[in-house]
Formats: sequence, C-alpha cells, structure tokens
Amino acid sequence: MKTINGPAIFLAQFAGDAAPFNSLASIAQWAAGLGYKGVQIPSWDARLFNLKNAATSRTYCDEVKGTLAQHGLQITELSTHLQGQLVAVHPAYDAGFDGFAAPEVRGDPVRRQQWAVEQMMLAAKASSNLGLTAHASFSGALAWPYLYSWPPRPAGLIEAAFDELAKRWRPILDAFDHEGVDVCYEIHPGEDLHDGVTYEMFLERVDHHKRACLLYDPSHFVLQQLDYLAYIDHYHERIKIFHVKDAEFNPTGKQGVYGGFQPWLNRVGRFRSLGDGQVDFRAIFSKLAAYDFPGWAVVEWECCLKHPEDGAREGAKFIAERIIRVADRAFDDFAGGGVDQAANKKMLGIA
Repeated sequence: MKTINGPAIFLAQFAGDAAPFNSLASIAQWAAGLGYKGVQIPSWDARLFNLKNAATSRTYCDEVKGTLAQHGLQITELSTHLQGQLVAVHPAYDAGFDGFAAPEVRGDPVRRQQWAVEQMMLAAKASSNLGLTAHASFSGALAWPYLYSWPPRPAGLIEAAFDELAKRWRPILDAFDHEGVDVCYEIHPGEDLHDGVTYEMFLERVDHHKRACLLYDPSHFVLQQLDYLAYIDHYHERIKIFHVKDAEFNPTGKQGVYGGFQPWLNRVGRFRSLGDGQVDFRAIFSKLAAYDFPGWAVVEWECCLKHPEDGAREGAKFIAERIIRVADRAFDDFAGGGVDQAANKKMLGIA
C-alpha cells in the first residue's frame, strides 16, 4: 500500500495582485508556512506561471521547481481547468466563458476553441518537462443545456454531443499519452462529464483511452446526491488526482438540488471549508489508501462563509491529520508461525 502525499493546495483561488499572492516565490513561502508540502498550479495565471515557457524550456521548468524547493515544496500537478472548458462550449455559454480565453481570440468561437486545444498541447509538454504524471482539467460541454429532458430531447442529440466531445479530445489525449501524462477530468456540474455515467459514455467513445482519467472531488457529488464512496469503488483505477473539498446539502420544502437560482450563501447545497461540511473524509482517505491511490491530497478552497486564508490554514492541518501512514506489516503477524506446508496439509487433512 501507498501513503497519500500531502498536504497540498490548489493555488487558483489564492492568486492575486497583492503580496504574498502575486508571485510564485511569495505564494510558495506563504503555503509552506502553513504546512503545505505541494502546490497545484493554475497554468493560465501569468503571475505564477508561464505555460509556453514550461512547454519549450526545461531550464524554465528547473527554475520553477527550484523556486518551490527553496520552501520545501513540490508541484503536484498543473491545471488547465479554464482552457479545458473551452475545448467544447455550447453557444448558450459563449459570452459567459469568453473571458477564459486570450484576448485575441475572444468573440470568435472557432479561434477560441483552436486556442484551447493549443493550450492543452502545451500543457502536455509542460507537464512532461516538469516530471509530472497527471494533469487536472475540465472536459467542456456541448450537451449541458439539455440536462433536464424537457422539452423532450430529440433522438440522437446527446449521442451526437458526446461523439463530438470525444472527437475533440482524442488528439489531446494522444498528445498526453506521448508525454506519459494522464488527463484527469474533474467530474463537475457544467461539464458534460459530470457523473460516472457520463464519464463512461465519453470513455467508450475514446476507446477507453488509458490517459482519460479522473480528478476526484467529493464536494460535487454531495451537491448531486451521488454516493461518493461507492464512486471510488467503481473508478479507483482511473482516479489520479484528489481535490479535498467539503460541501453540505440540507434540502428544504422550498429548495433542492437545482438551487432555486440563489447565490451560494442561500443554496441548500453549498461548498464549505474543510471540516465545516458533511463529507466523510476519514472514510475517503481510508478507501483511497486501500486502493493505493498514487497521488496527492490537494486542498481546493471554496466556501460561501469562511475567509480563504483561514480555510487554507485550517486545510493543511485537516489533511495532515487524515493522511493514513499505511502499515508495512499485518497487525497479527506476531501470532504467525511462517509457512510450513507440511503443517498446512496436516491441518487440512491432506495426505
């Protein structure tokens, strides 16, 4: 068995224009001071990271790793959540997602999608140059506006959407395979890959590509009322990244899983800082340890109430207390007598 690495923290929600969040060196010092051992880096944030440089220069990658090493930190993964989202965008969301793209391709869905694919290709090479084996992203979505079947969906609509999604992602997956890196889709509302069934629909269409893997975040399953422990049993072989994020779901007579168009504070399903929600993380860490999860436990802070710096400080301790240092021997070894085939046969009545 393997002991999960951690604690680590996803930097996307903390990067900003003010110190210590405005450069990799200063945010690394901040994270290390809280007790983190790893950081997951948002590849789109130029204040922290230059994706093109990482894809084309091993020297730059060595400098990035060196900056982190000065504070006792490692890179856990790169993230292309924003670029991955733009690989597939339904026209209804053009305006909403346009800001994720580089300024020169905004307002042009075709060029924006091409830019997103180019970004993913750079991310494959950058991850390889950094010595990483897993990468975090979103799938994007074409079918999401038709989630609820009213009006009734035309026959073949969803199949066509997933066929196209697979077509767009297949060359990206092949590029990551060439670099020896897994693409780990965060299963998330707003993405066509938002639960186990939709992931399997996609997986079938990419011929069960070995690089089409998973980022596990139980908070999204609480809000969907999906069994997040059984999910691990189903997909543990594909889970390569773990976001440790908490959530709560408290339905009322007026509101359920759809949220009633309310802001986060007023929804019955809300993201919470670690320890403030309902996720059974002790059970999750136990399952992942039993299945030899190979990666890091990464805090993704999102909360409608608590200040992010408080959530980050508490999150490091929360993870450290739940990582299971796996046993190197069975607890009842003291009572064993070694292997004695003759004795075994005698106990079984075998001549």
